[in-house]
Amino acid sequence: MNDKQATMAARIADLSRLPTAEVWVLWDRYFTSRPMNPNRAFLESRIAYKLQEEAFGALSTTTRQRLEAIGAKHSQIKLRARPRDFHFAPGTVLLREWGEREHKVTVTAEGLFEYRGKTFKSLTAVARAITGTHWAGPLFFGLSKGGAQ
Repeated sequence: MNDKQATMAARIADLSRLPTAEVWVLWDRYFTSRPMNPNRAFLESRIAYKLQEEAFGALSTTTRQRLEAIGAKHSQIKLRARPRDFHFAPGTVLLREWGEREHKVTVTAEGLFEYRGKTFKSLTAVARAITGTHWAGPLFFGLSKGGAQ
């Protein structure tokens, strides 16, 4: 193990000893939004990945796709959701009236969804934030597959 690898291993090991407030500072440095149901192990593993990615570089697109294909092939978890069927232009605004209020969601340049100053990875997550219950995001916003391609 070279010095850079040893230093990285020590930084990752130190994550478990950090106060929670410091873990959140690191989280906010690397991620645009906080997880809905965080646990310490999840936070540490995601931060550890980002630390390594910063130090050694990210996986190539080919490697990432290959790992995803291997994972999908061998996973015993049956996915209900399909990959995002909708592709929105940045700046697209989605409106939905719910609970006697109009809710406005804007698509960011990164393909994420901004609602009330928070960024969400999916319309489903936005719908959950609005209603407090699980909804299929496209259904909640009245989208059909042919409408927003």
